[in-house]
Amino acid sequence: MAKSSTAHIDTLTIEKRDHAGTTSANAVRRAGKIPGVLYGHGDPTPIAIGAKALEELLMGASKTHVLDATIDGKHDSVLLRSVQRDPVSHRPIHADFQRVTKGEAVTASLAIIAVGTSQAIKDGAVMDLVTRAIDVKGPADKMPDNLQLDVSALAVHTHVSAGDLKLPAGFTLITPADTVIVSIEASRTAAQAEASAPAPVIEEAAPAAPAT
Repeated sequence: MAKSSTAHIDTLTIEKRDHAGTTSANAVRRAGKIPGVLYGHGDPTPIAIGAKALEELLMGASKTHVLDATIDGKHDSVLLRSVQRDPVSHRPIHADFQRVTKGEAVTASLAIIAVGTSQAIKDGAVMDLVTRAIDVKGPADKMPDNLQLDVSALAVHTHVSAGDLKLPAGFTLITPADTVIVSIEASRTAAQAEASAPAPVIEEAAPAAPAT
């Protein structure tokens, strides 16, 4: 029922910073770069990446992508884990990465993309995408960009739960299986019409006259 879109490999140049902390981070930003931290397979390492490179990465990739990173001249594989943005300009001001091996099992949040149109929707029903992403665990180099959920066969008053999704081979679901992903319900207009319809009149038989 769900199809995956496999992640692509992107490249990124990462520089190590000599120091962590606010002073170092501000100096990195003044130089037109974004400070961050690289985790995994060792102690956390303060890093810096080009602001333009990060923007281009965010425009063309998701946090499920395995990146071919060059760190001080050495090649490594990393995942973009989180990006902090300025509350006013929304520009990235900090980025965290995780060092991984290509087959290493990692956790990620995969976006759910509903595809197809059911006959119920064509007839006026309403689809509600209740949960827009699920958490899974699987090989870092096979992590998909997202999961596409085919909703074309869903009828009114039916739903799909996380446990109904078919994950790629080697992946396990972390989100509770009973979490509702998408549901199809009658249109609000139909529901309101049903609610406002007069109640049926039930005629009761007159009580029988007492025997004399």
